[in-house]
Amino acid sequence: MKKHTFKSILVLLGITVFLSCENYLDENNIADVSAGSYYTTSQGLEDAVKATYGIMKEFYGTELGFSMNVFGTDTYTNGADGSHKYLNWYNNQHNSSASYFRDTWRIMYRGINQANAVINRAENIEDMDQATLTSRLAEVRFLRALYYFNLVRYYGDVHLSLEETEGVETEANRTSVQEVYAQAIIPDLEYAISNLPSSQSDYGRVSKAAAEFLLAKVHLTAPQGSPAQTVSLMTNVINNYGFSLLDDWADLWDINNEENSEVIWSIINSKQQVDEGLDGYGHRGHLYFLFEYDKRPGMTRDTENGRPWKRFRPTDHLLSLWDRTKDARYDKGYKHVWYANNPVPGQQIGDTALYIPGPGVNRSGVNQDAKWTQANKDAVIYQVYTTDQYNQVIFPSLNKWIDNTRPNRQHTQGQRDFILMRLADAYLIRAEANLKQGNTAQAAEDLNIVRKRGAWDGEEASMEITAADVDIDFILDERARELVGEGHRWFDLVRTKKLVERVKAHNLDATNNIQSYHVLRPIPLDQIDRTEGGYPQNTGYTQ
Repeated sequence: MKKHTFKSILVLLGITVFLSCENYLDENNIADVSAGSYYTTSQGLEDAVKATYGIMKEFYGTELGFSMNVFGTDTYTNGADGSHKYLNWYNNQHNSSASYFRDTWRIMYRGINQANAVINRAENIEDMDQATLTSRLAEVRFLRALYYFNLVRYYGDVHLSLEETEGVETEANRTSVQEVYAQAIIPDLEYAISNLPSSQSDYGRVSKAAAEFLLAKVHLTAPQGSPAQTVSLMTNVINNYGFSLLDDWADLWDINNEENSEVIWSIINSKQQVDEGLDGYGHRGHLYFLFEYDKRPGMTRDTENGRPWKRFRPTDHLLSLWDRTKDARYDKGYKHVWYANNPVPGQQIGDTALYIPGPGVNRSGVNQDAKWTQANKDAVIYQVYTTDQYNQVIFPSLNKWIDNTRPNRQHTQGQRDFILMRLADAYLIRAEANLKQGNTAQAAEDLNIVRKRGAWDGEEASMEITAADVDIDFILDERARELVGEGHRWFDLVRTKKLVERVKAHNLDATNNIQSYHVLRPIPLDQIDRTEGGYPQNTGYTQ
């Protein structure tokens, strides 16, 4: 699947309860798929399965997906630019008419109905061997589970349908979160685990390991979930599929090393497709976490340093989490030096132009803010930005998503795969489940595996913790250190019931606005208006 398009092959749903025609009918449509003639062939079913994957590309790796999961947390607040700061501010624009709440709802239900269509049409497939057909059904049931898992985590009780919608519907149910887990998410993942292969030769398709990983996270999240099941499932993922942590954490972000031993499942992107515009989405994370370097002395925008959209700015709390004397992940995950590509007098191409030394004491034991007095800044020909100068345009730039392979400096689509599941997260999830069962010793062991990999050479022992150090706040801090910017944070804080507490304490742009009801997003106004008799709104939001 790495070399094949995931561009959505649309079923014309006519489903006004969830969708409008806005934007979604512009893509290529395979003739007559809605009449059932194409999806009932083996090639048609294969395309339909790919389309079920493809819908995910509208969310994962886009500004929408990053904003829904990075903004409004304890780790990232808003930079200078962008039109969706309500997600960070929790102000009166954080309401049911906001476009990102609407678009997320639409995308997830498009994915669900696409999966339902595949499952429904598969009954009439005659030219595909049974083993392949069963495997494809397991894939789309995994994907349907993931779409529903996102919906209940964002919106709570939602409409549940396991049947394809082919005509106009104006009625909708509101099924409890617990029932959505019981009727859809858990059975779909159990089916996937029973019927998916342990590995896939077609890179990008989900495997049994991915299904076990997702079900483990479901058991940590669902009201009826079992932390013991989380431990069991993640132990199987960790021990029995040949995954291994990369020796160097930095190698995870090498754009030439994406299909590595740590990745359990990614949503894939093709360089050819994103470069040529065949894929209008791609991985756009390279845009959003960068400071405004291109308007600084000695610099102009280029592909090497990225196109800075200045959406997400790290909080002071996030920047305080790494002990840089022993933990290498800040230094390897954030950019420090920009080399002149538009030199000012006294500089040459390749000289240091900008320097962000970063927070606190570095590996050499030097306190960077103390070192870089104004006199020392004035003594060098490059610009130095210390923590007292950070603002909405000047801040440390996350370097995980930089894509210097883009065809030009303006190109927004990137070729990186979007990693949804990797082995370090499996250890961290298992640690959290062990903590919930009171097994802090085993939780510490899992945390230490991740922490030692993140250490500077020779500092592995100093990164180790004991059982006495483990509580939910430590685990959340460790998840921030390891998984920063990867799209987990909002879900992490909601799952651990720490969203309001941590946002109030650490996100100064949101602290006065966030309320207890913000642990759910508002039901979109589209859904309410298009449902016969209306549709109940989540508590705290205006109907």
